[in-house]
Amino acid sequence: MPFEELAMLMGSPTALEATKALLDRFERRLTLCQSANSSSAENIDHLLKRLATPKRKAPPSRDGRTRVAAKRPARTSETSRLSRYSLRVVLCAYMILAHPSAVLSGDGEQEQLLMESAANFVREFELLVKTILEGPGRTSRQPSLDGAESSSCQKSYDVASQSKFKTQLVNFDKAWCTYLYGFVVWKVKDARSLEGDLVRAACKLELSMMQTCKLTADGQSHNLTHDMKAIQKQVSDDQKLLREKVQHLSGDAGIERMDSALSDARSKFFEAKENGSPLAAPVANVCTPLRIDSSGKLPPTEVNMNSKTDAEGSRSVVRSLFGASGASSSTSPVNLPTENEQMVNEMLHEDGGAIAGNSNDARTIEKDFQDKVRETMEKAFWDVVTDSMRGDKPDYSQLINLVKEVRDSLHDLAPKEWKEEIYENIDLEILSQVLESGSQDTQYLGQILQYSLDMVRKLSAAAKDDEMKASHDKLLSELAASSEDTDNGVSSFVIAVIKGLRFTLEEIKQLQVEVSKAYVQLMQPTIKGSAGVEYLQKAFGDRYGPPANASASLPVTLQWISASKSIVDGEWSEHLGSLSVLPAANHAQPLVTVLRAGHGAPTAAVASAGSSGLPECKGEKIDKLVRVGLLQLISGMEGLQLQSAPESFHLNFLRLRAVQGQFQEVIVMATSMLVLRQVLMSENSKITPPELETVISELFGALVKLLDNSPEAGTEEIVEAMMSASASAGSLSDAKIQARRQIITRVLLKSLQADDVVFKKVSRAVHCAFRGVLLGGSGAKGQKLADAALRRVGAGKLADRVVKAAEVLIRVATVSEKVHGPWYKALA
Repeated sequence: MPFEELAMLMGSPTALEATKALLDRFERRLTLCQSANSSSAENIDHLLKRLATPKRKAPPSRDGRTRVAAKRPARTSETSRLSRYSLRVVLCAYMILAHPSAVLSGDGEQEQLLMESAANFVREFELLVKTILEGPGRTSRQPSLDGAESSSCQKSYDVASQSKFKTQLVNFDKAWCTYLYGFVVWKVKDARSLEGDLVRAACKLELSMMQTCKLTADGQSHNLTHDMKAIQKQVSDDQKLLREKVQHLSGDAGIERMDSALSDARSKFFEAKENGSPLAAPVANVCTPLRIDSSGKLPPTEVNMNSKTDAEGSRSVVRSLFGASGASSSTSPVNLPTENEQMVNEMLHEDGGAIAGNSNDARTIEKDFQDKVRETMEKAFWDVVTDSMRGDKPDYSQLINLVKEVRDSLHDLAPKEWKEEIYENIDLEILSQVLESGSQDTQYLGQILQYSLDMVRKLSAAAKDDEMKASHDKLLSELAASSEDTDNGVSSFVIAVIKGLRFTLEEIKQLQVEVSKAYVQLMQPTIKGSAGVEYLQKAFGDRYGPPANASASLPVTLQWISASKSIVDGEWSEHLGSLSVLPAANHAQPLVTVLRAGHGAPTAAVASAGSSGLPECKGEKIDKLVRVGLLQLISGMEGLQLQSAPESFHLNFLRLRAVQGQFQEVIVMATSMLVLRQVLMSENSKITPPELETVISELFGALVKLLDNSPEAGTEEIVEAMMSASASAGSLSDAKIQARRQIITRVLLKSLQADDVVFKKVSRAVHCAFRGVLLGGSGAKGQKLADAALRRVGAGKLADRVVKAAEVLIRVATVSEKVHGPWYKALA
């Protein structure tokens, strides 16, 4: 049964109530049996307590003292008793057996023991249920006699039935105790792992804030901008949430470990800062990567059935199919790339004048999340500033700091001959005196705002002068015409000041972005040449050491190179074989064997011979290794994580994650098209190829629109798209439409299982299509290879998507070979 369907059935109220009632009945029966035999069941209270919520500190009262629950009646042993058979843990046994890769986070000894004990427990559980329903041979051995003989035999039968039940109940309980022990051992290990992730997240936030806000050892900071104050508030709120999660997960002991880690992080940060270490950096003591999901969230704290069972995982066909886990957001302090490295890396991957990777799914998700956080932080900050200026005794300190920020920003952007003028026109001392007089005179502030906006216009591009002057004049007019009183008891002075300063700071921010872009464009010709490669090469060497030490300093890259070496010859040989028959690719080829003969998909248009594209692989050893290795990384069933990615690709991790998502989407789309083709042909053998292709073309367009706009689309949305496309094949009765929907849903879910023959053929075809472009280049040759591979499963329409995704990998391979070539040669 597919993962989502099984989870949905298990979570239904009917299933939960029935199972809970049955388990409670088993527990009562066990107690009665033990009492009758003057024996006792194995004591597992110490294991059951591990499943309960950890101990929490009592909340403090208003006077600061800890509350004492003296007035609350003490819980009796009956009310505090834990159920012997935990409903959640019992159901988890089925999840472990059905989908071990989705539930278990590893395949170590503990996971193997858990799987074995779960299998034994489920077997004994189902035998016990069968014994209750059927009895010992009831259907074949129950006597059919009359009178006293019948009564005697019936009593004998009942005794045998009860004996059989008691024996099976004891066996069931023994299997449960063994399974529970394995589950608790696994749960505690997984919980501690998640606790470590949460603590590392808190440390990362703390250290990032300390560096950004330039905190001193006493926790103070001078000249905080409004952005810095907003960052401090956001970090405080985020850490509070993390503390709550740790409290829920590990109780007081977890909070103590978190406090200790934060204290140690601060100490190491200031120690590194004093010693002039190159890494007094945002994650100075984050020892292992922090796992987050594709939406930028930490894994849920309910780890008992693993984070992959959350709503996102069960809703997304692509993610649940491939077990895609989230991207890691940090790495160890020694391995953290700097912002300059990231910028240079983006320039080297640039194509067509735009920085590559900025528009991919992973970065878009991350940017959307950051924009929402920034918007919330800014609103909270301006609310604080507004509140500080209300009332009879307003506090103007934040207002003065904001004006100071305007002045300093303009000073930094202006040429040397204008700097003194800026200080003269924005005099903070005079502003302070005006505000302290209590007159709330807007005249001087208005002069400062008007001068600041004029300066921004002078520093901006001449082409924007008219547009900016109009918007600035409009703002000043609105401020001058603002009413004396407003709602919420805020004076017109406050409203005018806040609106004017906020507008001015936004204008300055846009100017800073423009200046940065201009600087980047100025540097691009130099960086995109040998200087960029040399810079990244030096940074990589400083971080990981010389190529001679690569086997020790690059363990994941070494493992990746070794794995690539074991398959590169086979992949290259298959690629050469595909090239040898490439001319035949222009003729009709047989489709995958699951399709009926005579209903093949027409050939998709391929690039003309003049299409150059990105270069092909010429067979050079390192080039083959890197390209084939990248193909293996993105075609894996499990979602790529930072800690499992080669160190040489940490800068391009989001790129690889995005391509892996596109690889998986192609499989889902190709399978959906193939399934609909099968269903329609099985319903109507007279459907003509043109009619069939019209339907498939409609489905292709619908799937492109669906998955491009909603990558997390689930089976319901995909089935709906298939049904909508199939409507053009002819009108049907409501009953037949419903039957078609059921067939499509069943066949699609079955075809997306990893062990299904259709899935294997489709995924292999997609693998070959990507390989064709990676090794054959993205020109005419590679496009024809991709088209030929995809047409075997009726998915030639997807060739363009494959080519575009594979081009990203070719660029990554090309840049990496230039930057990391010496290390690859040492490892190969």
